[in-house]
Amino acid sequence: MKIAYASTFDAKTLSNPNNWAGTGYYIPESLKKQSISVQYVDSLKEQVTLQAVCKLKRHYYEFFTGTKYLKALDPLILRSYSNQISQKLARTEANIVFSATIAPIVYLDCHHPIAFWADATFKDLLNFYPQFTGLCEENIQQGHQMERLALQRSSLAIYSSDWAAQTAIDYYNADPAKVKVVPFGANVESYETVEEIKELIESRPRNKCKLLFLGVDWFRKGGDLALEIAIGLNHLGLDTELTVVGCEPVFEGSLPDFIKPLGFISKSTHEGRKEIYRLIANSHFLILPSIADCTPIVFCEATSLGVPCLARRVGGIPTIIKDDLNGKLFDPNSNADEYCEYIFNYFTNFNQYKNLALSAFHEYESRLNWNISGQKVKELLMPLHTG
Repeated sequence: MKIAYASTFDAKTLSNPNNWAGTGYYIPESLKKQSISVQYVDSLKEQVTLQAVCKLKRHYYEFFTGTKYLKALDPLILRSYSNQISQKLARTEANIVFSATIAPIVYLDCHHPIAFWADATFKDLLNFYPQFTGLCEENIQQGHQMERLALQRSSLAIYSSDWAAQTAIDYYNADPAKVKVVPFGANVESYETVEEIKELIESRPRNKCKLLFLGVDWFRKGGDLALEIAIGLNHLGLDTELTVVGCEPVFEGSLPDFIKPLGFISKSTHEGRKEIYRLIANSHFLILPSIADCTPIVFCEATSLGVPCLARRVGGIPTIIKDDLNGKLFDPNSNADEYCEYIFNYFTNFNQYKNLALSAFHEYESRLNWNISGQKVKELLMPLHTG
């Protein structure tokens, strides 16, 4: 099987900051490990003239209507992507086009079967993520049209969560037979055995609860609630430390001493990946109570090291986190006290915590790693190849 892997960014390296937080790199790597030949049709360009047109539209809508215009939804940009892929396809031996997100293939006309792997539909993102809130009506229509066209053109639509897949079926009337769910894997190089994970869990301190917040958007990722939880646990008498990676905490006055802000750590370098790996491994819980999220890869990364995850029940997160298997999901309106009670009960019954942490690793081994995901995607692609 030979696939043309389409992406707007350079997917051949982790050093590209636009590489979908590394997921765009790990997708083709997972397929290569399944003996699939991957030929890259990536690094798509935006023409200067098209950028200028979109910029004028953006200024127009901001000034006259107070709404936003995203060039990523503009048909001119999307047609340009598809044209570039058509030209690159002519120089490949691929028999399937496989796209990271739908942007590259919305207007693609080719004789190859088309498949894509995405974490959300436009409907899912609209008025859910800040950047997709307050869009102008033209953009909204473009976004829905983009999703419909991609689903019509594709023989296989893979989503990383049941949430996104169901929206494709219910809202965009996609054929349920071609809509599938395959979670992404963990974007870390983790090869620990069960025994090594047991030792890692055992080595975590029992006199201090170490929480890790790992996200680039303090408010969208629920940093304010994570901080409130850390404060609450300390008030309960449980010595708790909250390490913040990816952004700076927002707090009136001086930060409490038990909040450890480390700023942004890039995964594009070996040193950065090693440091994030260390921080996750040494934590008792990953806490990321996002108010809006699709399927954060960091949850898979945490489970790869036997770290349970705590989050709100929003977006596609329920596909990743299963209650009392690899963490706990809380209702969107749950307060800090509910999180504190859950953490306190597990931490003060450390054998129970160790069982939960080991169960989290089993979830990683059985379904939240790139090897498993790659196998499932290969199975889904086989009928397109033989057909």
